[in-house]
Amino acid sequence: MSAPSLKASTEQALRSWAAPDAEQDSLRHTYLAFLAAAPDGCLRASEPGHVTASAIVFDASLRHVLLTLHPRVGKWIQLGGHCEPDDTTIADAARREAIEESGIATLRLSPMPVHLHTHPITCSLGVPTRHLDVRYAAITEPTSDGDPPPVIRSDESVDLAWWPIDALPADTDTVDVPILIDRGLAAMR
Repeated sequence: MSAPSLKASTEQALRSWAAPDAEQDSLRHTYLAFLAAAPDGCLRASEPGHVTASAIVFDASLRHVLLTLHPRVGKWIQLGGHCEPDDTTIADAARREAIEESGIATLRLSPMPVHLHTHPITCSLGVPTRHLDVRYAAITEPTSDGDPPPVIRSDESVDLAWWPIDALPADTDTVDVPILIDRGLAAMR
């Protein structure tokens, strides 16, 4: 897959997505305008900003959520990161990132994004940039004991843990994570 085809598939996903409200629809249009002007807008080499992909991961019971304590953000957030040139679609990028950061190989992703979010960050480029994050929901396979599956923390996380959706840690991103949980649950039910 090449950068132009990743970009085209991302544009198609955004055009097909029915945003849940006017704010999200405005961001959807902003992302589409950005991609129209940025040939490499899905790759981290795009210094002005780039599309990223993430997933809010639920256990099979939909009672727990897997969050990472992000080293740059300093809060518990969903799993995700940069698109890679060999990602076929933005959904593939979100699923790959969730698998890499959790060690859980069997994740089922929502068919469409559940949320968009744009934020400034100094990422691996070492310069201030902007992430245009396309967020999905994911669910694990059921386990024999009904508990969330074990995880393997990658070197991209300070910590990685399952949390009951009604008992998140104090240092959770309290703005976006609750929205992601609500929209993710709606998508996965």
